[in-house]
Amino acid sequence: MNMNNGLQVRVAGPDDFPQLIAMVRDFYAEDRIPYLPELVEPGLRAVLENPHFGAVLLLSSEDLELAGYVTLGWCFSVEQGGRFVLLDELYLAPVARGRGWGHQALALARDWAAGQGAAVIRLEVNHHNAKAKALYLAAGYRDDERDILTLPLTGTAGSLHS
Repeated sequence: MNMNNGLQVRVAGPDDFPQLIAMVRDFYAEDRIPYLPELVEPGLRAVLENPHFGAVLLLSSEDLELAGYVTLGWCFSVEQGGRFVLLDELYLAPVARGRGWGHQALALARDWAAGQGAAVIRLEVNHHNAKAKALYLAAGYRDDERDILTLPLTGTAGSLHS
C-alpha cells in the first residue's frame, strides 16, 4: 500500500466488486446520477478485470477501511497527443470528507496516470457540483469551457444523465 499523509491506496481487483459497487451506488445517489445496473455493473467489472481499460484506486486510512475510490480509464485524443486518462469517478465516503483527502486522492490519481505514461488527465463534473469543481480547479485542472455531449447508441444508454 502506498501512503500519502494518512490516505492509503491500492489498485482494486475483481474481488473488490461488492465493496466498490456499494460505494458507487452511494455516489450516484448523492450526485444525482442514474444508477443503471445493466451498464454500471458490467463496466465496473470490466475495469477491475482488465488493466488495459484503466484502474480503480481504493482509498483507505488507518482508521477507515473504505474511505472512497477513484476510477481511471484510458481514452484517446489527437488533440491530447494520443492516450490520456479520464478520471471517471472520485468518491469519498461522507465520514472521509473534511480531511484534505480529496486533494490527496487527485494527487494519487495523477501519480498513477503519470506512472502509466499518460501526459494528461481529463474529467467531467456535473454543473450542480460546485464544490467538486472548486476542488479540481484548486488541484490544477482547468475549465476548457466545453460541454460534454452524449449520443446514446443503445436503448439502455438513452437514459444516461438525462
